[in-house]
Amino acid sequence: MLIIGEKLSIIAKRVRDAMLKKDKGPIQEIATAQWKAGAGMIDANIGPAEDGGEALMEWMVTTIQELVPLPICLDTTNASAIEAGLKVHNNEWGRPLINSTSNDPERFPILELAAKYNSQVIGLTVGKGGLPADAEERAAIAAEMMARAMEYGVPLEDLYLDPLVLQIATSQDHARHVIKAIKMFQELNDPPMKTVVGLSNISNGCPKNIRPILNSYYLSLLMYEGLTAAIADPHEVAVTAKTIDVIMGRTLYAHSYLEM
Repeated sequence: MLIIGEKLSIIAKRVRDAMLKKDKGPIQEIATAQWKAGAGMIDANIGPAEDGGEALMEWMVTTIQELVPLPICLDTTNASAIEAGLKVHNNEWGRPLINSTSNDPERFPILELAAKYNSQVIGLTVGKGGLPADAEERAAIAAEMMARAMEYGVPLEDLYLDPLVLQIATSQDHARHVIKAIKMFQELNDPPMKTVVGLSNISNGCPKNIRPILNSYYLSLLMYEGLTAAIADPHEVAVTAKTIDVIMGRTLYAHSYLEM
């Protein structure tokens, strides 16, 4: 189970201020803490970054990898910023991941970047038509994206399908649709497709004390169906992920499994 540390997001005031000031301290502190908590990749979310996005993403990638030996998930809608990050990414720590392409034609160029730089890419199962209604619609969009990835020269093993987790407080039915979609996605190919979710979306808008409970239990249900990766807070879910992997036989049990 791959945990992609979510804490370096421009939405967080401390992170946003550090980005604006090009202050390495907070960025490296948060990235290091996530690495030590069990993250296998760090998400660098710079938002739309329409002005100066290239320089900002380049700075984020080099700042993180200066201290943390992990690959980066490049999280922005700015394709030029993504390419800038890919150019400086230290592949010694693993291959980068682009977040994300979709069934929207405006996001197809992301597949070109993934092929050009031998990067992995997230395919969000949404298009110009709006949010998918159920698991079946998510799977139909996923199949289209798989075909398009191959058309652009991106191997299917480099594509992570994202079924789009929505807030349970306002879209409760979709929590079950996403669980079903994770299972359906894997049946679209042999070997099974990789899958990823933005885990904390499930608890957005919920009281602070409830959020970690929802996140952890939802992760357990998704992992049971074969979830490959989650963009999440490793401090919150690493224990859950490691335990489910042991119970499901994906990793060998040892008394020290939580330390591995």
